[in-house]
Amino acid sequence: MKNLWLFLVRYNAFFWFILFFIISLLLVVQHNRFQRSTYLNSSHVVVGSFYSKLNSWKSYLSLDETNKNLAQENAQLRQQLQAFLLKDSNNHVELIDSIALNRYQFTVAEVVNNSVHQKSNFITINKGSKDGVESGLGVITSTGVVGMVLHVSEHFSTIQSLLHPDTRISVTLDTTNVFGSLVWGNNVDPRFALVRDIPNHLKVEKGQKIYTSGFSLFPKGIEIGKVEETGITSGESFLDIKIKLNTNFSNLNHVYVVKDLLELEKNKLEEITNDNNG
Repeated sequence: MKNLWLFLVRYNAFFWFILFFIISLLLVVQHNRFQRSTYLNSSHVVVGSFYSKLNSWKSYLSLDETNKNLAQENAQLRQQLQAFLLKDSNNHVELIDSIALNRYQFTVAEVVNNSVHQKSNFITINKGSKDGVESGLGVITSTGVVGMVLHVSEHFSTIQSLLHPDTRISVTLDTTNVFGSLVWGNNVDPRFALVRDIPNHLKVEKGQKIYTSGFSLFPKGIEIGKVEETGITSGESFLDIKIKLNTNFSNLNHVYVVKDLLELEKNKLEEITNDNNG
């Protein structure tokens, strides 16, 4: 306390100067219109700049919540979009089945673990049986196919990634009705995959888009990637096509678990048909 008092006594002239200077500024601003206007404008600029920076920091801190909200909104929009992919062959009439409108249910999940450089790659998400996730469901992202649900606990699920040698997905070329199987095979590059069982008489060009066919776990019409290399012969009647995947598996954050609400009904009907034919 004594040191503080000695400091104030020693520099009392400086503090008195600061005090009188502030008082004089206040008097000038208060009694002069021009100076008052200048002061107010300057203060508004400073305060506005401060709040702008503050809001920028707040926005940055809330990015995680914003991303979750956007992913949820994308899931709802994707569910609505599926209805418009079913069209009548007549180009002038679009028939939307009311059942198809709600056929697929999309559940947003966050990726908590992921591998891309193993021979068999897996992904872990933070949604499980408590959220309606079941083994065998398809998993997609906003840019393409991710894989299929393998094991489920109450709060988590593991996904057999597309980057797995046992994953096979039915796909089609954009300008044809030809179907093939999308596989990663023994590829070591997570950016590329192969489409197999394409008839070798078919003319395939680089840049053609590859879509899900709708014959597997995934809705029809999801773009998976583009043709990168053609003419890879896999037999006398078929060829393989190398494609570049749209999905960046090294940077997965949010995914969508896809549940086909009519899958059980379809499987039961097919079982009855197979039993009758057997």
